[in-house]
Amino acid sequence: MHTQYMNETPNAAAMNNSPLWLLMVAAICYAAPALAVLGGDAASVETDRLQMKVAQAASQMPAASGSYTVHETILPTGTRVRQYVSKAGTVFAVTWSGPFMPDLRQLMGTHFDTMIARQAQNKHAGRRVYSQHDPDLVIESGGRPRHFVGRAYLPGALPAGVTGQDIKQ
Repeated sequence: MHTQYMNETPNAAAMNNSPLWLLMVAAICYAAPALAVLGGDAASVETDRLQMKVAQAASQMPAASGSYTVHETILPTGTRVRQYVSKAGTVFAVTWSGPFMPDLRQLMGTHFDTMIARQAQNKHAGRRVYSQHDPDLVIESGGRPRHFVGRAYLPGALPAGVTGQDIKQ
């Protein structure tokens, strides 16, 4: 969950710059169950579906290269979530697109903590776009009310021949 999405309230500027606001957001997010999905195994995809109470059964689409499969799920909120699973059974990327943010803690597992810590250090945390490009983790998230998109992937876990540009919402 990003503070930049609260810009629709009259006091959003004050809330976005408040350390108390960041702590409140973190507390809400920490209440959700934590599963190591990004970087986890393919079994965590099914666990996610049960945890998120999907609105539409997920579909599996093999990549043209055959080096990974995309598991696509539509949440009850209408948000589409895609989880990229390598042949070895590792979830190496997740994407989302829809009217509401998905439970990022659920999708990103322990990598969510990295995002929150990094966002707390960012003096522009009130912006509508969040971007983190590290050698071991890439996160891009943005949007506005009723239209959120994002992706997170582990560069070191990408299958051979797959680049970050192949990870699409």
